[in-house]
Amino acid sequence: MTQVQIKEVQCLSPSGLHQMAYKEWGDSRNPNTLICVHGLTRVSDDFDVLAKELANDYRVICPDVVGRGRSGRLRDPMYYQVPQYVSDMVTLIARLNVESVHWFGTSLGGIIGMGLASLPGNPIRKLILNDIGPSMNAEALARIAEYVGQDVRFATFDEAWNYVRAISLSFGPHSDDQWRKLAADVMHQNAEGQWVFGYDPGIAVPFKAATPQSVQSDEQRLWAAYDAITCPILVVHGVESDLLSNQTVQEMSRRGPKASSIELVGVGHAPTFLHAEQISLAKKFLLG
Repeated sequence: MTQVQIKEVQCLSPSGLHQMAYKEWGDSRNPNTLICVHGLTRVSDDFDVLAKELANDYRVICPDVVGRGRSGRLRDPMYYQVPQYVSDMVTLIARLNVESVHWFGTSLGGIIGMGLASLPGNPIRKLILNDIGPSMNAEALARIAEYVGQDVRFATFDEAWNYVRAISLSFGPHSDDQWRKLAADVMHQNAEGQWVFGYDPGIAVPFKAATPQSVQSDEQRLWAAYDAITCPILVVHGVESDLLSNQTVQEMSRRGPKASSIELVGVGHAPTFLHAEQISLAKKFLLG
């Protein structure tokens, strides 16, 4: 059975200290390290299937971004932003005591990866961007903003997993057991026995504070970051995605690091990499 451990590292924000939890798969002495970072409201457990498949090749590290999963929460929710997340990942990599890493980032995890990979002297040697790029569709961001931070509660787990499936249909086809796991990873029972999301509702504060002007300036910064990246990049694009457009993918192939790309038919935002054919695409790029 593949070895997995849950560990923590202490990180710092301007509002104080916080703990970031992470799952570590495989041999901790393996110098080949893969860091997998989840999307906005998701968790490290999203990568359980992928990590098991890659644990013989890599020491696989799957953090819960602060405010999610097993990690602590920030005292000031306005710091739930990419610079803080990048800083936390630098602290994590220092704890791992490795000189270089490969990176798999889904959605927000990909943005964090771009931010870190753009810095001089960064440790990222290969980067997978799972349905994310420097430009994001405004309507999709509005859709996500509608449900992030909502205080939804369910009397039964069946109601909870059906809700998660309803808001996550863009993940593509999955079995009932897969949907139950996708729900169980992010839902838990509160003191009253109701099923609720496990993330800090405060992660929505900076998200909802965005203005058209701030979104535009963020996009310009992301393109500047992207253009500064020098490592090989694979963009995985869900063809049905409402967040990442084909036009953005094409632009990413033309400029900066000139990413290669793969399209997944019948999938939107974002592929879960629970399926063998998706995992094989990641393995081919990372280990090739």
